[in-house]
Amino acid sequence: TLANHLNAIIEGTSLDPREGILSHKEGIDLMPANIELAGMEMPILMAMSREQLANVWVSPLKADYDFIIFDCAPTLGIIPVNAFVASDSVLIPVSAEYLPASAMTGLLKTIGRVRRQINPSLSVEGILITLSDSRKTSVEGTIRAQYGGTYKVFDTVIPRAVSAAESPAVGVSIFAYDARGKVARAFERLAEEVRDRG
Repeated sequence: TLANHLNAIIEGTSLDPREGILSHKEGIDLMPANIELAGMEMPILMAMSREQLANVWVSPLKADYDFIIFDCAPTLGIIPVNAFVASDSVLIPVSAEYLPASAMTGLLKTIGRVRRQINPSLSVEGILITLSDSRKTSVEGTIRAQYGGTYKVFDTVIPRAVSAAESPAVGVSIFAYDARGKVARAFERLAEEVRDRG
């Protein structure tokens, strides 16, 4: 898992960066993570060049892929900071609810600090509103009003749907599970928006 790779870098042991990568029949590769990654916070904090560990792991892989996506937990800890250091841009998903939306200020400050101090090429790809339903339009409007002048807020909104929660349980993407559903169509629109931005 990713925890094994970060631990190997901390310990200075040799581990092929491709070790553990899973290939999926839908055309993507995945480096899994599990609960052990949460236990890596303290070892990472104590490590030399602690913000660079994910970058050390992923750098040899970049030539093999068009895109590498880090899916981070919604925290401001050292693991997301590692992802920011290793990345070119950040796409910020925020659910259409008050508390997640209010926490974005701290996240954007952290991204700004990483840009100033470690990774000057880091940019914010945009803000993606997720888990939206028709009753939460006021939160969506607040997000667009508060952040839309400074950051791209994607036109696409990912709706709340049972199918999106069920597809991981059967080990397939939303495109394989419910290709004609509203969530799959929304992600297709998002991909087009990201592509069109270059």
